[in-house]
Amino acid sequence: MNRIMEFLGRRKVWASPYVVVMAVFVVIPLLLLGWYSFVDDEGFTLKYFEKFFSSSDSLNTFVYSIGIAMITTLICILIGYPAAYFMASRQFSTPKVMALLFILPMWINLLLRTLATVALFDFLHLPLDEGALVFGMVYDFLPFMIYPIYNTLQKMDSSLIDAAKDLGAKPARVFFDVVLPLSMPGVYSGILMVFMPTISTFAISELLTMNNVKLFGSIIQENINVGLINYGSALSLILLVIIGLTSFLGGEDDTK
Repeated sequence: MNRIMEFLGRRKVWASPYVVVMAVFVVIPLLLLGWYSFVDDEGFTLKYFEKFFSSSDSLNTFVYSIGIAMITTLICILIGYPAAYFMASRQFSTPKVMALLFILPMWINLLLRTLATVALFDFLHLPLDEGALVFGMVYDFLPFMIYPIYNTLQKMDSSLIDAAKDLGAKPARVFFDVVLPLSMPGVYSGILMVFMPTISTFAISELLTMNNVKLFGSIIQENINVGLINYGSALSLILLVIIGLTSFLGGEDDTK
């Protein structure tokens, strides 16, 4: 009995299931992605990467996807930061109803929320175009911008704000010199949580534009569906590397 308790008391034992899950669902898929990107029936090759850089359609779609993701992220910041600031403000009672309203859509599957947005645009007789795409993106990913900022603002040391006020700083200067710089880690987390999914999504664009607007995720999906697994893997790897570099460089700047 003592041996069993001693065995169960080891941290490695409890960490084993997580290691297995990470290996099966993260490490192995990444290895397969790299394998199919660089290896085909002819052996090692870089032709799929060359195909991407020589294809104007793929490059234009990639640049366009970055643009849509940047617009979506910017709108989420402009809407999400004031909402998070109000929710975390100590001048008001915590608006729990407001927080609940932002949480409620997350209880519903993203695909169902997108279909509801399509129905809304159809009811209002609005066109399903780029405007609908950006609207749907903001609607789906706005909570992922609000809550990182809200958590950062809520944990902020209020004595720093009080000290700035005691030194004669006006509210605007308190916000720009104290609150905003200290909340940037939350803003950066929100940017990552919004920008990354929007640049690679395909279901939202297909539904909200009737497949008339293609994002980079749609190109990847189409190539894999028609059996071009190697090229689809190469495109996925390019996107993964760019997102990883962005996260790494942003994390380095954030720590400095």
